[in-house]
Amino acid sequence: MVSCLNKNYYVCTGCALLCDDIEVEVSGDQITTIKTACRKGFSRIRGCIEPMPCIVNGKNVDINTAIKDAAKILKNADKPLIFGLGNSTSEAQKQAIKLAKRIDAFIDDTSSFCQGPTLEAILHGKIRTCTLDDVRNRADVIVYWGADPSNSHPRHLSRYSYFPRGEERQRGWEEDRTAIVIDVRKSHTAKICGDKFFQIPLHTDAFFIDALIDALSGKVPNMLFDYDIKNLLKLANILKKAQFGIIFEGFGIYNIEYMETMARLMGKLNEVSNFHLIPMVEHYNMRGFNQNLFEETGFLNRVKFKKCEKGFDVKYGVDYSIMEVLNTKKIDAALIIGSDPMSYLPRSAAEYLLEIPLVSVGPCENFTSRVAKVTIPSALSGVECGGSAVRMDGVKVRFEPIIKRARLSDEEILKRIIEAI
Repeated sequence: MVSCLNKNYYVCTGCALLCDDIEVEVSGDQITTIKTACRKGFSRIRGCIEPMPCIVNGKNVDINTAIKDAAKILKNADKPLIFGLGNSTSEAQKQAIKLAKRIDAFIDDTSSFCQGPTLEAILHGKIRTCTLDDVRNRADVIVYWGADPSNSHPRHLSRYSYFPRGEERQRGWEEDRTAIVIDVRKSHTAKICGDKFFQIPLHTDAFFIDALIDALSGKVPNMLFDYDIKNLLKLANILKKAQFGIIFEGFGIYNIEYMETMARLMGKLNEVSNFHLIPMVEHYNMRGFNQNLFEETGFLNRVKFKKCEKGFDVKYGVDYSIMEVLNTKKIDAALIIGSDPMSYLPRSAAEYLLEIPLVSVGPCENFTSRVAKVTIPSALSGVECGGSAVRMDGVKVRFEPIIKRARLSDEEILKRIIEAI
């Protein structure tokens, strides 16, 4: 599916829902009115508060000088890292992969320490999935597991999951849909679900899944923590009766060990009912990066390229994630694109970025751009430049720019860095 756009409606790149019904009014090169967008989308479309200059060693320079210095840093590095790209177009991501090959780089994104295992299981066919359009039209049982879309994806419930009147769910949330939240706290979404909120202790998701599998199998659940078995059996009964069920997996649960358990749950659910899973990806094109790298290498993230007689040797492993390569000081330069690892990585990992030559490419100033040796401002994708992306459910979406400004896109910057190298 590819979004069809006209002069009135645009795609929002505020999150991985990629809503394609955003109405914007423009005067000259300024956006004057934004309609339909949620608070996150409004903030994204409104753009950066102030334009960011090109900076090299703390001094303002022109774009050609910044690109030349960035290329020099990456060319001279023995073990460079390319990281980010979840907020870049698919075209830019492909250029980043090309650059990684050229300079024998590590390449990774945030999925390596969040929802990568889920997406890997989906792409390998181990977990059944569907599209958001299928959910809107057919889903009667909706489970938000470790997710709070009311805050993370504000239009999720109204546009795709709980509230819409779909082709097969004309009576909507009042009669045709059951929404469930499984989480460690009572979130805003849990309040909407009322008595269908199942609260579990922290770090007990895998144990809860095992007990739920027992209940779905007609066995007495083996509870390894204090929990009302009647409540668990109530949940199992609802899931068994689903005609078209969906689990939206949030950031509250993510790791390889958990995914093995979730795969078993999905297998059991599809023995007794009909269930699918979609990860609640947040960055608008994180899934696009995973799919583009998967198509190129067979891996979603944590890749190390190295030239060899056959062309390129591709290595993959847990020790290639950004946290491991920073903690073990395996890299000597880094190119960060559309991301701010200085603000969210553990201090031990983030501090090493201060010790190596750092190049930051992105539309807005952040902690990473402030400490970078070279900072290159880029166009805000979906606002100042167009391209394509992959929605959280795997649907490809094309989008056009709302306004035209002089800043280069991530794709153009990466092309010029490759040319300079």
